[in-house]
Amino acid sequence: MRALLQRVTQAAVAVDGATIGQTGPGLLILVCAMQGDDAARADALAAKIAKLRIFQDGAGKMNLSLRDIGGSALVVSQFTLAADTRSGNRPGFSAAAAPAEGEALYRHFTDALRQQGIPCETGRFGASMQVSLVNDGPVTIWLDV
Repeated sequence: MRALLQRVTQAAVAVDGATIGQTGPGLLILVCAMQGDDAARADALAAKIAKLRIFQDGAGKMNLSLRDIGGSALVVSQFTLAADTRSGNRPGFSAAAAPAEGEALYRHFTDALRQQGIPCETGRFGASMQVSLVNDGPVTIWLDV
């Protein structure tokens, strides 16, 4: 699985002008299930994110995890993270999992993150969404599991 993490002070996702998910201090997580991914990879990604020390401690060093700060997450599905731009000018997305499998793994990942003690809200799989955020730092990290 692939994820793009953005440390945020706030983030929200809307569909048709209505906010459907939001978070306060924590992470905006854009996540993509790739071909060959399974529940074990979703679990591993959730565990890594919950423990990743990317929040500042009292000395200003990135030494605290999302769990340590009592933060929350907004998880948004984003198949475009699978973009292949090596050839031509139009990205290909064949490395992404098929939609039904992708949705199941997206839901599994979000549940696994909750089992790690991280409160989560979500976007809507397959919908056209508008995401707003205030990136903190900025800190943006790419993870592949």
